[in-house]
This record gives sequence, structure tokens and C-alpha cells, in this order.
Amino acid sequence: MDITLDGSTRIYFIVGDPIAQVKSPGGVSAAFQEKGFNAVCIPAHVSSAELETFFTAAKSMQNVDGIIVTVPHKIAFAKLCDSLSDSAAFLQTANTIRLRNGKWEGDMFDGQAQVEALQRNGAVLKGKKAILAGAGGAGTAIAHALLTAGVSELAIHETDTARRDNLVARLNTLGLGRVSAGSSDPTGFDIVINATPLGMKAGDPLPFDGSKITASMFVGDVVTQPALTPWIAHAREAGCQTSTGLDMFASVRDLMVDFLLDGMTP
Repeated sequence: MDITLDGSTRIYFIVGDPIAQVKSPGGVSAAFQEKGFNAVCIPAHVSSAELETFFTAAKSMQNVDGIIVTVPHKIAFAKLCDSLSDSAAFLQTANTIRLRNGKWEGDMFDGQAQVEALQRNGAVLKGKKAILAGAGGAGTAIAHALLTAGVSELAIHETDTARRDNLVARLNTLGLGRVSAGSSDPTGFDIVINATPLGMKAGDPLPFDGSKITASMFVGDVVTQPALTPWIAHAREAGCQTSTGLDMFASVRDLMVDFLLDGMTP
């Protein structure tokens, strides 16, 4: 479809470091305009050191109505919001920020989107054992969503042990499935998910020990570029059912757009 872009266009940034891999600018812009809104999503490559400076500048722009947040800023951005949804506040992370009545409200949709993608591709979560690589913004949300979806056990593999242990402790307060520290060995797990950036760059190692992957496992990923990551390719060669980062993006895009446009009129 043709995208309207003129002086009245409303701006929604997507901010990350790196940013070239994101799919949101085209998909989100199309979704806005299909719903009748003259709005576009613009990529912004911003380092962690410059994040607060970027947000201050964005808030000064009178035609900016929201921000989508990607790697590695989801945890940091939660601290910059004026308010957070209950789930984002518990998770201490946000991936979508909207301006309402002069205040910036944050929410987090990565977890819900990953669970939707897994189930849409045939994964059964209730009563299963899951292991997740990554306790950053996306990983935190996905861990929470897996427990809410009914996994009986969840292990978290994360090189930042302090971040991992903090997340494990917080998730165990929910009284849902048992949460523990995991490792690179996925043996014994039914669901194996990568929620790290590993796979975005050529030469990245796999997030788990690939030799331990078996056909009975369901394997997921959050990385959208390349479309077929080495992790998903390896899992398919092992005979696994899979869910890709693009599968997750299809769900998260709709959730983010609905949140950003809620209460707005074209």
C-alpha cells in the first residue's frame, strides 16, 4: 500500500542499538494507515549512553505520540516512563510507550506475543518444562508469560547471574510454575526458547548446546533478522517443531499498534 507522509503525519519512533534488523517501521506504519491514521514508525539508532537525551528530545517534539523500544533498552526505558501497566511494573521492562494527557505510559507485549506465536505453531505449554535463554527485556516478559500460560517448570539461562537470580526470585513469588537457574544444556526440557540477540550477527554461537537438541523439543526464537536464524535452522535439522522471531513479530505488532492507537481518532 502507499504510505501517506506529509506535514501532518504523526511520528512513532522505534529505538534500539542496533536498529537495522527491526521489521517494525514498515509493518507498523502500514498497520497505522490501514486503520485510517496518518502516522508512521521511524527507526532511531540510539546507544544506551544517549537514551535519556533521545527521550528528552522526543518529548519536545509535538508530533511524536509514541515509542516502540527494542534491544537493549526495554529495561532502561521502563524507568523513564511516567507510569507502567501492572505487568510492565512487575517485569520492570517496557517495549511500547504512548503519550496520553501529557504523560508517557508504558506496557510490555513481548511475552504475550511469544506465547501466541508458540501456540499458533503447535506448542503445548500447560504442564510442560521450558528453558529460556535471556533475562533481558524480552526474556523477562516471555518468562512471565510462559508461567501464566501454565508451564510447570521454567529454567532461565543468563550470563548475567545477578539479573538471572533477581528474575528467578521475583517469578517464584507468583506461585505458578517452579522457576530455577538454567544452563546451556536443554536436556530434559520440552520447550527451548532463545530470547537473546544471538543469531543476529554472522558467527554468533547458538544460545544452547545444539548437540543436546532432540526432535521431541519445541524450539522458539525472538530474532527477526535473519528470518531463518542458525538456531531455528539447527532445530529444524534435528526434527523439532519451531516458532520464529517473525512469527512472534506478527503478534507483537498487532498488540503494540492497538495499545498505541487506543483512544485515538484518525
